[in-house]
Amino acid sequence: MRRSLPPLRALRAFEAAARHLSFAHAAAELGVTPGAISHQIKALEDWLGAPLFHRLTRALRLTEAGEAALPLLTEGFDRLADGAARMQARKGENLLTVSVSPGFGSLWLVPRLDRFRRKHPEIEVRIDGTDRLVDISNGEADVAIRYGPGGYSGAQSHRLFAMRATPVCSPYLLLNGPTLQVPEDLVNHTLLHVEWKEAEGSWRTWLLAAGAVDVDPFKGPRFTKEEMAVRAALDSEGVALVGDRMAADHLASGRLVRPFSADLSTPLVFAYFLLSPFDRQNEPKIASFRDWLLAEAEGNDNEDAATQ
Repeated sequence: MRRSLPPLRALRAFEAAARHLSFAHAAAELGVTPGAISHQIKALEDWLGAPLFHRLTRALRLTEAGEAALPLLTEGFDRLADGAARMQARKGENLLTVSVSPGFGSLWLVPRLDRFRRKHPEIEVRIDGTDRLVDISNGEADVAIRYGPGGYSGAQSHRLFAMRATPVCSPYLLLNGPTLQVPEDLVNHTLLHVEWKEAEGSWRTWLLAAGAVDVDPFKGPRFTKEEMAVRAALDSEGVALVGDRMAADHLASGRLVRPFSADLSTPLVFAYFLLSPFDRQNEPKIASFRDWLLAEAEGNDNEDAATQ
């Protein structure tokens, strides 16, 4: 059966730009220029005969067509990557495949990964950024990092850390926007929501705990990915309620700030865990990664304690 498909390069450009809501970040991921990303997406829109983005002054927003296509394309590229990996002739004794959600991967793991590579140059790391369940017992990945309640069956699990829901925003929002000194001031600001985390860490829960009962907890855009809410906060689109660890690097660099005291953050129920097969615990590449990751997580705990 012949498939009528647009150029693969254009689809890759759209999928990366849609995940990041940024042509510049998509360009950095794919190793091209932002102009090339813009050109590919324009060509895709011409091929489809429909726009995929609303191009705002300082931000991008997906159209309905773009929103509908993104999860299918992301899953498709994940499967293509899995297929290509399985076609490789090498057995990959020193290739470590880490399955991780895109949000945790981009916001916490990848910025620290160079430290692992410097410590273990003999191990080649492959990051499989996906939210779908993988079977580490049959070799789909060597290890997996997942967010949940713990108690995982069929795998060895190590708790990395839990998080606290904390509001973050761009420092430019504090300089140029309405006053933002106490939680009640959020009445004049846009709230950025992380949809999948609202069961345990919603703006409604946080505002009630902070005593800001006059602020509408449901106003503002909703994002299915935490990294999208962080991106919107970086672009001064509003105040995001995110896990403190997911914003840690941006907070340390000053690209994001906490508008309120850290005491106003609220604990989240779930935690991040490292999962690995029971029968492969002593494999050098798995043991090395596990020991390094636990040390990184413990170091983060110490840094958090020092700043509170």
